[in-house]
Amino acid sequence: MTVDGDTLWIRGEKIRVADIDAPEVTDPKCASELALGRRATARLIELVNLAPFELHAWPGRDKDRYGRKLRVLIRNGKSLGDLLVSEGLARTWVGRQQPWC
Repeated sequence: MTVDGDTLWIRGEKIRVADIDAPEVTDPKCASELALGRRATARLIELVNLAPFELHAWPGRDKDRYGRKLRVLIRNGKSLGDLLVSEGLARTWVGRQQPWC
């Protein structure tokens, strides 16, 4: 089950897609962030249901401050997060959130 464009549940564990930051859908700062966040969420759902993928640990950290497992989603050697970034639905994670509005 997907929570938003960079968070999902897998086998009972909440997973944070560690290599990206997607717009918020729960507490967006503006209407355009919500709209883009909904598109990112829908695309992540599509990508994870398309074919099997692997979960790779984020170097140096297992969980974030909210207790979510930090993982990179890999299919055929490529990051699904990078695909969302290339489609304009997320940003590469730089260590802190940046505004979407």
